[in-house]
Amino acid sequence: MKRHAPATLRNREPIADVLARELPATGTVLEIAAGTGEHAVFFAGRFPALEWQPTDPSTEALASIAAYREDYEGANLAAPQLLDAAAPESWPARQAAAVLCINMVHISPWAATEGLFRGAARLVGSTGGPLIIYGPFIEQGVETAASNLDFDASLKARDRAWGLREAEALDALAARHDMARSARHALPANNIVLVYRAV
Repeated sequence: MKRHAPATLRNREPIADVLARELPATGTVLEIAAGTGEHAVFFAGRFPALEWQPTDPSTEALASIAAYREDYEGANLAAPQLLDAAAPESWPARQAAAVLCINMVHISPWAATEGLFRGAARLVGSTGGPLIIYGPFIEQGVETAASNLDFDASLKARDRAWGLREAEALDALAARHDMARSARHALPANNIVLVYRAV
């Protein structure tokens, strides 16, 4: 029942280092598209003062998250909840200290990213908390690595609605929801973390 994403072991420490700088000291972190659940378990253990709420639109992913949670010894990892990023009106949470989204934007339709910002603005807009997004992006003025271009082509071959997004497109989307990029962190393997907060 447990699923495994090889990239998790490679990227969880660098992502956690960024989270240590960007997350609030306490409160609930809503993780969107938590996937296998490996990140949720690791981050919940790394940040015991935070309540971790993993979500995903896939029932298979929810089962994997639940299986990992069974072996988690802490008390700050909530049971996974079904959540479709593209439908923020139905999100179970009403408020959060932070929203985290790892490796979703490029493997989902643009509507999911639009919903992510709409939902995050509602949840963290009043708390001053961050929306933290991790993944590969295309950036104006920054040469795109050949491996990312190949990855983009492979994604589009699988689904024409997928593909690497331009970071500036996310900035524009954030602005429509009264948010702005507050930080950019370069991480290994040509990935970055973009952080948005209410303005």
